[in-house]
Amino acid sequence: MDPFLAQIVMFGGNFAPRGWSFCDGQLLSIASNTALFSLLGTTYGGDGRTTFALPDLRGRVAIHSGNRSAGPGLTPRPLGQRSGQESVTLNQLQIPSHTHFTSASSTAQSTLMLSSEASSSAAPVASGSLGKVSAPPKSSNNAQIYNGEQPYVAQHIDSVQTAVGTTVTVQPTGGSQAHNNMQPFNTVNYIIAMVGTFPSRS
Repeated sequence: MDPFLAQIVMFGGNFAPRGWSFCDGQLLSIASNTALFSLLGTTYGGDGRTTFALPDLRGRVAIHSGNRSAGPGLTPRPLGQRSGQESVTLNQLQIPSHTHFTSASSTAQSTLMLSSEASSSAAPVASGSLGKVSAPPKSSNNAQIYNGEQPYVAQHIDSVQTAVGTTVTVQPTGGSQAHNNMQPFNTVNYIIAMVGTFPSRS
């Protein structure tokens, strides 16, 4: 039985039999293949004036078109559409939620105010001073911290400053490498009938 003109089949040989051609996207002359052009048109390429193209199934999987309706839950695909990638690099919106390793380092600097003012408090108080009077209480001696020997001299005021800073480093993750997007496959040739019975519409 002769094949239908433009019929596509799989062929296990490494050549295209007589009357058939590989589905490799080659451009053909319209003038020399008018019957085949009337079936394919420019669906697969060509300028439509002098040339048209055969389907290019090299390294591609053939799927049924969905011009009228797609398979359940699938997107309609017009005849001749080509899409898909062998490998994919995910963008930020596509990667799953994850965590990053962080490292932190801190430095500290303190401010300690030492005042010569005496205090009656038994514990430090905010904006206050803490100490005892070591000079004899006289009207001429203020309630300050003095040295323990004559002449009584108020001790000097000193300060130590402190500041605390923390540096947090977020370590990058991932290598931005594309992942393989190929399904398991076994390679055979697709061939298209260049001669045969012109199909009638039913």
